[in-house]
Amino acid sequence: MTTLIARWSRLFLASIVLLPLLSGCGYNSFQTKDEAIKAAWSEVVNQYQRRADLIPNLVNTVKGYASHEKDTLEAVTKARSQATSFQITPQVLNDPQAFAKFQQVQGELSSALSRLMAVSENYPQLKADTSFRDLQSQLEGTENRITVARARYIAAVQDYNVMVRSFPYNLTAMMFGYQVKPSFTVENEKAISTAPAVNFGK
Repeated sequence: MTTLIARWSRLFLASIVLLPLLSGCGYNSFQTKDEAIKAAWSEVVNQYQRRADLIPNLVNTVKGYASHEKDTLEAVTKARSQATSFQITPQVLNDPQAFAKFQQVQGELSSALSRLMAVSENYPQLKADTSFRDLQSQLEGTENRITVARARYIAAVQDYNVMVRSFPYNLTAMMFGYQVKPSFTVENEKAISTAPAVNFGK
């Protein structure tokens, strides 16, 4: 019994000594920044999902006026399928390859949507359709929200990564296995952050 009490006493004293050290070396800050990244990432995913949810109605509306634009319509449908079938797990935030794949499928969907919007310019009746105009407006708003969400995520990751690399916090990072997290690449930034052209015409 005495031995057990002595052991718990040593653990208690060790915790009193270690807690301030962990706090001083950024342990608590790592937790805060990691949660900020998760929250920013959730918003990115939510906005991409919102875009994906708009696409079936958009494709069906375009099909009603431009059914012979088969290749373009199929490209959008295929790109959406690939984007929505990608398994978004918490591990994606720590896996550069998985993150790059996520970025790739979303980029391909952005490109397919841009081509669809370009095709729609050839169909005045389609452009005049109320449902189509409403979907275009929603799509443009969603693309803008995606851009904002991505920017917030990039800023959160940058803040975290700087801390992981900085002394003395890098020692805490090594101790607890905190690693640099992947972010959206510069090469892909322009393509994805540019919303598909929306031109309602006159």
